[in-house]
Amino acid sequence: MMKQSVHTGLIAVLAAVLLAGSWHSPVPAEEAPTALPMQDLRAFAEIFGRIKQDYVEPVDDRELLEYAIRGMLSGLDPHSAYLNPDEYRELQVGTSGEFGGLGIEVGVEDGFVKVIAPIDDTPAQRAGIQAGDLIVRLDERPVKGLSLDEAVKLMRGKRGTSITLTVVREGEKDPLKFTLVRDVIRVASIKSRILADGFGYLRISHFQSRSTEDMLRHLSALKQKSGSALRGLVLDLRNNPGGVLNGAVAVSDAFLTGGVIVYTQGRDEESRLDFTAAPDDVLEGAPIVVLVNGGSASASEIVAGALQDHKRAVIMGSQTFGKGSVQTIVPVSGHSAVKLTTARYFTPSGRSIQAEGITPDIPLSNIKVTTLKKSDLTQVKEADLGGHLKNGTAKKDEAEDVEERSAAGKSLAESDYQLSEALNLLKGLYVLGGSRR
Repeated sequence: MMKQSVHTGLIAVLAAVLLAGSWHSPVPAEEAPTALPMQDLRAFAEIFGRIKQDYVEPVDDRELLEYAIRGMLSGLDPHSAYLNPDEYRELQVGTSGEFGGLGIEVGVEDGFVKVIAPIDDTPAQRAGIQAGDLIVRLDERPVKGLSLDEAVKLMRGKRGTSITLTVVREGEKDPLKFTLVRDVIRVASIKSRILADGFGYLRISHFQSRSTEDMLRHLSALKQKSGSALRGLVLDLRNNPGGVLNGAVAVSDAFLTGGVIVYTQGRDEESRLDFTAAPDDVLEGAPIVVLVNGGSASASEIVAGALQDHKRAVIMGSQTFGKGSVQTIVPVSGHSAVKLTTARYFTPSGRSIQAEGITPDIPLSNIKVTTLKKSDLTQVKEADLGGHLKNGTAKKDEAEDVEERSAAGKSLAESDYQLSEALNLLKGLYVLGGSRR
């Protein structure tokens, strides 16, 4: 009798909740709510009652219902999730650019945690974690079967504590182990420097609420270092896992003079949102090369897609991640929230980013180059011939164009081949007349 009343009461509660949701969430006419699946609700109530009665240890009702909610959301897609008060608070802190943990942007693939990208200057990046790594164990605990939220919770902890990650990496025969020491992650999302005379480099590692202001400040500093307007810019979005949508829109807007930047489309035609550019270009038409790779996701794909569709930049690198869905954070029950996928991103030309990503204009592998050692059998040049004529016009003290070298003394091509190729292309675009518009 008691079990029957529990089942009946639970069904009534679920029915009321579902009906309330249908009442307050309008859907298109062709998708009118169907009758509640009472048989399935009875099955749910029966399982709930069986757990309460027979599980080896007592389980709190609220915990069971939270597990049910988490399972319901995780079954939809890898990005929808329930956020308890602690997780909701961490999400709000994360968008401001400071949070605790290892510094890894992660997703789910085949039941394992997949690294979308390590964040610059974090324990994960310094330890050698790479985009595409599959995390299979956290300390001695297998990841298989854990939800993404549970795995993230295990990776986070107090500053100074350590955790060992076991990862499977493409091209490696055996799993790799990395011991990382947790730290407070303060993400400096923008870095910049001058690559060559008049050619700037700007890296955005993560889109935050303040990314646009930081970018404009860095661009102003680059112009001052150059002594005038920049001749061109390499915008590095490699391993940028995304972040705040408004940050991506504003960064794109800084380089465009009009038109759609990105639009979102959900189930309801009236839900479409268009983001458009204002009539100004902070670089005044100077050429741009955007570097992307498989770790470039979400907001970084929006920027690359917008600049590519408007023919404002050349996209160089490898196929991007393909995370083109929109998650809406809906606060519920006071301090918790639901992160729900509500729409898809589309580039100005109508391309869906979801599960496809952005295809670079110029595919470029991430390879390493080394300088060949000089041989005694080097090719003989005119200047090597005895009694050769002098140039006649060269100035004795003329400064040579010295190639930028890293702190380790390596050339740009040796330290970052893709960046070196991007700079070469940028110089070519400048020589041929600047912007592609």
